[in-house]
Amino acid sequence: MSRSAGDFYDYCVKTTSRRLAGRKVERFEKNITKRGAVPETTTKKGNDYPVGPIMLGFFVFVVIGSSLFQIIRTASSGGMA
Repeated sequence: MSRSAGDFYDYCVKTTSRRLAGRKVERFEKNITKRGAVPETTTKKGNDYPVGPIMLGFFVFVVIGSSLFQIIRTASSGGMA
């Protein structure tokens, strides 16, 4: 029983593709076990504000200051802007 070059080529191709398929399945199985495992560092802790206290104070100062300025200007002009 002698094998030809074509038989050897078919044997090598099937073995290589099986090996690659096995690697793919192994990576897929590893990935499935990792699903849903989120590290705790990405979750938020505490009640942090999205802006800092200085920025919040500046915003309040601008809003209240401009409204007070408008009230004083309206009152000093006799009620008509």
